[in-house]
Amino acid sequence: MVNGAVRVGRRSISLSKPDKVLFPEGGYAKADVVEYFRRIAPFMVPEIRGRAMTLERFPDGIEGGRVFSKGIPKYFPAWIDRAKLKKEGGSVTHVVCNDAATLVYLANQATITQHVGLSRVDRIDNPDQIIFDLDPSSSDFAPVRAAAKVVKALLHDVGLSAFVKTSGSKGLHVVAPLDRSATFDVVRAFARDFASLLAARHPGELTVEFRKDKRRGRLLVDWMRNAYGQTAVAPYSLRARPGAPVAMPIGWDEVEDDALTARRYTIENALEHAARHPWKGWRRHARALTKPRRHLDSLIAER
Repeated sequence: MVNGAVRVGRRSISLSKPDKVLFPEGGYAKADVVEYFRRIAPFMVPEIRGRAMTLERFPDGIEGGRVFSKGIPKYFPAWIDRAKLKKEGGSVTHVVCNDAATLVYLANQATITQHVGLSRVDRIDNPDQIIFDLDPSSSDFAPVRAAAKVVKALLHDVGLSAFVKTSGSKGLHVVAPLDRSATFDVVRAFARDFASLLAARHPGELTVEFRKDKRRGRLLVDWMRNAYGQTAVAPYSLRARPGAPVAMPIGWDEVEDDALTARRYTIENALEHAARHPWKGWRRHARALTKPRRHLDSLIAER
């Protein structure tokens, strides 16, 4: 940072209130958040490029009020890419983060967490991934690790590759890359039936009940993010939690580690882990859903 500005590629971004503390626990200021996103950009931008973003901003820090916005503010500079997408009753223009400068600019706006769609804006109705959010009913992380392995096994059984990341909040996300041949309606139906089969196979541990009073201590396999207009926390994004945890792609070997938690990675150690490229080449495993759908249907029929 030079004279209150950060140089990112061809852009010089002036920082406002760089000493403003955004994470009281740890004392991380806006300047720390900006520097984190500047340094993580080579890993993060390839994962979010071409996707509509929803921004979770905390101008007064994570203990202050949250500003949750889909539409790009009018004062954002013209060089930031954007996409106008349809919504019920109209349309909304989203930020599309295609470079490191945009990521740093968003950080200067006190954007702690970036949420992105499961499709890219050039084919907005065709997701390139399917995601299952494993949401625990307690602070015990062992059931989350066990559930992730069960999801992985069934994905492999039906012919899809599985990758995992910490949510930076409570659970794990298991993701399978898709080739964008299926629409959201097809992907959503697959995700629903897949999660329902898992819950039927493991009725004492897993559930698809969204109401907490019906879960009875079981872990929720949340499949609902697989729909047009829904989002998931972006890989490598910070979360608005004490200690500045990160939503971190990890390897399956880490799921075997009893010490793993959803908040293992933070602003302090995320860069070192990202340099290991835990998801390197993961999109080369993208598949169509046609054969996995037939395999899933056969497994459901067997029950």
